[in-house]
Amino acid sequence: MDRKDFIKNSLIIGGAAILPTNSMLAQNMSENGIDKLVDANGNFIQQALPYSENFLEPNMDAETMYLHYTFHHGGAVKGANKDMQMIKKAMDENNFESVDFWTKKLSYHFSSHILHSIFWTNLTNKKTDPSGELLKGIEKQFGSYDKLKAYLANTSKNVDGAGWGILAYQPYSDSLTIMQCENHEKLTQTGAIPLLVIDVWEHAYYLKYKNKRGDFVDALFNVINWDNVAQRYDIAKK
Repeated sequence: MDRKDFIKNSLIIGGAAILPTNSMLAQNMSENGIDKLVDANGNFIQQALPYSENFLEPNMDAETMYLHYTFHHGGAVKGANKDMQMIKKAMDENNFESVDFWTKKLSYHFSSHILHSIFWTNLTNKKTDPSGELLKGIEKQFGSYDKLKAYLANTSKNVDGAGWGILAYQPYSDSLTIMQCENHEKLTQTGAIPLLVIDVWEHAYYLKYKNKRGDFVDALFNVINWDNVAQRYDIAKK
Protein backbone atom coordinates (compact mmCIF):
# COMPACT_ATOMS: atom_id res chain seq x y z
CA MET A 1 0.00 0.00 0.00
CA ASP A 2 1.48 3.38 -1.00
CA ARG A 3 1.12 6.61 0.98
CA LYS A 4 -1.84 7.85 -1.11
CA ASP A 5 -3.83 4.66 -0.57
CA PHE A 6 -2.86 4.62 3.12
CA ILE A 7 -4.27 8.10 3.69
CA LYS A 8 -7.39 7.36 1.65
CA ASN A 9 -8.19 4.12 3.48
CA SER A 10 -7.47 5.48 6.94
CA LEU A 11 -9.60 8.57 6.33
CA ILE A 12 -12.58 6.46 5.27
CA ILE A 13 -13.02 5.31 8.85
CA GLY A 14 -11.15 8.10 10.57
CA GLY A 15 -12.70 8.96 13.91
CA ALA A 16 -14.36 5.57 14.34
CA ALA A 17 -12.62 5.11 17.68
CA ILE A 18 -14.53 8.05 19.13
CA LEU A 19 -17.93 6.91 17.88
CA PRO A 20 -20.46 5.55 20.39
CA THR A 21 -19.94 1.82 20.89
CA ASN A 22 -23.43 1.09 19.62
CA SER A 23 -22.94 2.84 16.29
CA MET A 24 -23.18 0.79 13.10
CA LEU A 25 -19.65 1.73 12.06
CA ALA A 26 -18.16 0.73 15.40
CA GLN A 27 -20.11 -2.53 15.24
CA ASN A 28 -18.85 -3.24 11.74
CA MET A 29 -15.26 -2.54 12.81
CA SER A 30 -15.67 -4.90 15.74
CA GLU A 31 -17.08 -7.73 13.63
CA ASN A 32 -15.21 -7.30 10.35
CA GLY A 33 -12.44 -4.82 10.96
CA ILE A 34 -8.79 -4.71 11.78
CA ASP A 35 -8.75 -7.98 13.76
CA LYS A 36 -9.56 -9.94 10.60
CA LEU A 37 -6.06 -11.21 9.82
CA VAL A 38 -6.69 -13.65 6.94
CA ASP A 39 -8.86 -13.70 3.83
CA ALA A 40 -11.18 -16.47 2.66
CA ASN A 41 -8.25 -18.34 1.15
CA GLY A 42 -6.18 -18.24 4.32
CA ASN A 43 -3.78 -15.56 3.10
CA PHE A 44 -2.66 -13.01 5.67
CA ILE A 45 -4.13 -9.54 5.07
CA GLN A 46 -3.55 -6.13 6.63
CA GLN A 47 -6.66 -4.10 7.36
CA ALA A 48 -6.76 -0.32 7.08
CA LEU A 49 -6.07 1.62 10.24
CA PRO A 50 -9.19 2.63 12.21
CA TYR A 51 -8.17 6.31 12.07
CA SER A 52 -6.09 8.79 10.10
CA GLU A 53 -2.31 8.87 10.47
CA ASN A 54 -2.32 12.07 12.56
CA PHE A 55 -5.10 10.84 14.86
CA LEU A 56 -2.82 10.26 17.85
CA GLU A 57 -0.91 13.55 17.68
CA PRO A 58 0.94 14.76 19.70
CA ASN A 59 1.53 11.47 21.54
CA MET A 60 2.40 9.61 18.34
CA ASP A 61 3.44 11.59 15.27
CA ALA A 62 1.95 11.05 11.81
CA GLU A 63 5.24 10.14 10.13
CA THR A 64 5.97 7.40 12.65
CA MET A 65 2.41 6.12 12.29
CA TYR A 66 2.75 5.90 8.52
CA LEU A 67 6.15 4.17 8.57
CA HIS A 68 5.19 1.85 11.43
CA TYR A 69 1.95 0.69 9.87
CA THR A 70 3.11 0.54 6.26
CA PHE A 71 6.59 -0.92 6.46
CA HIS A 72 6.92 -2.64 9.83
CA HIS A 73 3.44 -4.11 10.25
CA GLY A 74 3.01 -4.40 6.50
CA GLY A 75 6.38 -6.10 6.19
CA ALA A 76 5.34 -8.67 8.77
CA VAL A 77 2.20 -9.51 6.77
CA LYS A 78 4.23 -9.98 3.59
CA GLY A 79 6.76 -12.05 5.51
CA ALA A 80 4.10 -14.32 6.98
CA ASN A 81 2.63 -14.99 3.53
CA LYS A 82 6.07 -15.87 2.16
CA ASP A 83 6.72 -18.15 5.14
CA MET A 84 3.48 -20.04 4.49
CA GLN A 85 4.31 -20.41 0.80
CA MET A 86 7.76 -21.77 1.60
CA ILE A 87 6.38 -24.23 4.16
CA LYS A 88 3.87 -25.54 1.61
CA LYS A 89 6.59 -25.75 -1.04
CA ALA A 90 8.88 -27.68 1.29
CA MET A 91 6.10 -30.10 2.17
CA ASP A 92 5.17 -30.65 -1.49
CA GLU A 93 8.82 -31.41 -2.25
CA ASN A 94 9.19 -33.59 0.87
CA ASN A 95 12.02 -31.28 1.93
CA PHE A 96 11.49 -31.18 5.66
CA GLU A 97 15.00 -29.95 6.36
CA SER A 98 13.86 -26.39 5.55
CA VAL A 99 10.47 -26.57 7.28
CA ASP A 100 11.95 -25.80 10.69
CA PHE A 101 13.51 -22.58 9.41
CA TRP A 102 10.31 -21.29 7.81
CA THR A 103 8.15 -22.36 10.76
CA LYS A 104 10.30 -20.20 13.05
CA LYS A 105 10.03 -17.32 10.61
CA LEU A 106 6.24 -17.72 10.53
CA SER A 107 6.09 -17.59 14.32
CA TYR A 108 7.99 -14.30 14.24
CA HIS A 109 6.05 -12.64 11.40
CA PHE A 110 2.55 -13.85 12.31
CA SER A 111 3.01 -12.90 15.97
CA SER A 112 4.04 -9.43 14.78
CA HIS A 113 0.89 -9.24 12.62
CA ILE A 114 -1.34 -10.22 15.55
CA LEU A 115 0.24 -7.85 18.06
CA HIS A 116 0.30 -4.87 15.69
CA SER A 117 -3.35 -5.42 14.76
CA ILE A 118 -4.29 -5.34 18.45
CA PHE A 119 -2.01 -2.35 19.08
CA TRP A 120 -3.78 -0.06 16.60
CA THR A 121 -7.20 -0.71 18.16
CA ASN A 122 -5.80 -0.25 21.68
CA LEU A 123 -5.23 3.46 20.97
CA THR A 124 -7.56 6.45 20.68
CA ASN A 125 -7.34 10.25 20.89
CA LYS A 126 -9.48 10.73 23.97
CA LYS A 127 -8.90 9.84 27.61
CA THR A 128 -10.57 6.68 28.81
CA ASP A 129 -10.32 4.64 32.00
CA PRO A 130 -11.06 0.99 32.80
CA SER A 131 -14.59 0.33 34.03
CA GLY A 132 -17.06 -2.49 34.56
CA GLU A 133 -15.81 -6.07 34.62
CA LEU A 134 -12.37 -5.05 33.41
CA LEU A 135 -11.87 -2.70 36.35
CA LYS A 136 -13.06 -5.40 38.74
CA GLY A 137 -10.55 -7.82 37.23
CA ILE A 138 -7.76 -5.25 37.51
CA GLU A 139 -8.54 -4.50 41.15
CA LYS A 140 -8.77 -8.19 42.00
CA GLN A 141 -5.46 -9.07 40.36
CA PHE A 142 -3.36 -5.95 40.88
CA GLY A 143 -5.05 -4.05 43.72
CA SER A 144 -5.80 -0.88 41.78
CA TYR A 145 -5.68 0.71 38.35
CA ASP A 146 -2.67 2.81 39.38
CA LYS A 147 -0.74 -0.29 40.41
CA LEU A 148 -1.55 -1.95 37.08
CA LYS A 149 -0.31 1.10 35.18
CA ALA A 150 2.94 1.16 37.13
CA TYR A 151 3.46 -2.58 36.64
CA LEU A 152 2.69 -2.55 32.91
CA ALA A 153 4.68 0.63 32.25
CA ASN A 154 7.79 -0.68 34.00
CA THR A 155 7.48 -4.07 32.33
CA SER A 156 7.27 -2.38 28.93
CA LYS A 157 10.14 0.02 29.54
CA ASN A 158 12.45 -2.77 30.68
CA VAL A 159 12.05 -5.21 27.79
CA ASP A 160 15.52 -6.39 26.78
CA GLY A 161 16.16 -5.20 23.24
CA ALA A 162 12.97 -5.02 21.20
CA GLY A 163 9.52 -6.29 22.09
CA TRP A 164 6.24 -5.62 23.83
CA GLY A 165 4.62 -5.12 27.20
CA ILE A 166 1.34 -7.05 27.31
CA LEU A 167 -1.74 -7.16 29.53
CA ALA A 168 -3.42 -10.49 28.82
CA TYR A 169 -6.19 -12.74 30.04
CA GLN A 170 -4.99 -16.18 31.10
CA PRO A 171 -7.96 -18.57 30.75
CA TYR A 172 -6.16 -21.41 32.55
CA SER A 173 -6.13 -19.39 35.76
CA ASP A 174 -9.09 -17.11 34.93
CA SER A 175 -6.95 -14.09 35.68
CA LEU A 176 -5.29 -11.04 34.17
CA THR A 177 -1.54 -11.29 33.71
CA ILE A 178 1.33 -9.04 32.65
CA MET A 179 3.87 -10.37 30.16
CA GLN A 180 7.14 -9.05 28.82
CA CYS A 181 7.58 -10.23 25.24
CA GLU A 182 10.95 -10.09 23.51
CA ASN A 183 10.75 -9.53 19.75
CA HIS A 184 7.21 -10.62 18.85
CA GLU A 185 7.03 -14.19 20.04
CA LYS A 186 9.45 -14.94 22.91
CA LEU A 187 8.65 -15.21 26.63
CA THR A 188 4.89 -15.36 26.13
CA GLN A 189 2.55 -17.52 28.24
CA THR A 190 0.92 -20.41 26.43
CA GLY A 191 -2.82 -19.84 26.13
CA ALA A 192 -2.74 -16.19 27.24
CA ILE A 193 -4.97 -13.85 25.19
CA PRO A 194 -3.49 -10.35 24.62
CA LEU A 195 -5.87 -7.53 25.57
CA LEU A 196 -3.55 -4.52 25.61
CA VAL A 197 -0.14 -4.39 23.95
CA ILE A 198 2.57 -1.72 24.12
CA ASP A 199 5.04 -1.74 21.25
CA VAL A 200 8.55 -0.85 22.43
CA TRP A 201 10.44 -1.65 19.25
CA GLU A 202 12.47 1.43 18.34
CA HIS A 203 10.51 1.86 15.12
CA ALA A 204 7.46 2.73 17.26
CA TYR A 205 8.99 5.84 18.79
CA TYR A 206 12.47 6.73 17.56
CA LEU A 207 11.58 9.63 15.22
CA LYS A 208 9.80 11.58 17.96
CA TYR A 209 11.25 10.26 21.22
CA LYS A 210 14.79 9.35 20.04
CA ASN A 211 16.19 6.85 22.57
CA LYS A 212 13.74 7.78 25.35
CA ARG A 213 11.59 4.68 25.43
CA GLY A 214 10.25 5.56 28.87
CA ASP A 215 8.84 8.87 27.64
CA PHE A 216 7.07 7.08 24.80
CA VAL A 217 5.51 4.50 27.12
CA ASP A 218 4.32 7.24 29.48
CA ALA A 219 2.80 9.13 26.53
CA LEU A 220 0.94 6.03 25.33
CA PHE A 221 -0.98 5.87 28.59
CA ASN A 222 -2.63 9.15 27.51
CA VAL A 223 -4.19 7.46 24.49
CA ILE A 224 -4.98 3.90 25.58
CA ASN A 225 -8.46 2.90 24.50
CA TRP A 226 -9.64 1.12 27.64
CA ASP A 227 -13.06 0.60 26.05
CA ASN A 228 -11.36 -1.59 23.45
CA VAL A 229 -9.41 -3.43 26.15
CA ALA A 230 -12.65 -4.02 28.07
CA GLN A 231 -14.34 -5.38 24.95
CA ARG A 232 -11.45 -7.78 24.36
CA TYR A 233 -11.61 -8.85 28.02
CA ASP A 234 -15.33 -9.61 27.80
CA ILE A 235 -14.84 -11.66 24.62
CA ALA A 236 -11.86 -13.55 26.07
CA LYS A 237 -13.83 -14.57 29.17
CA LYS A 238 -16.78 -15.97 27.21
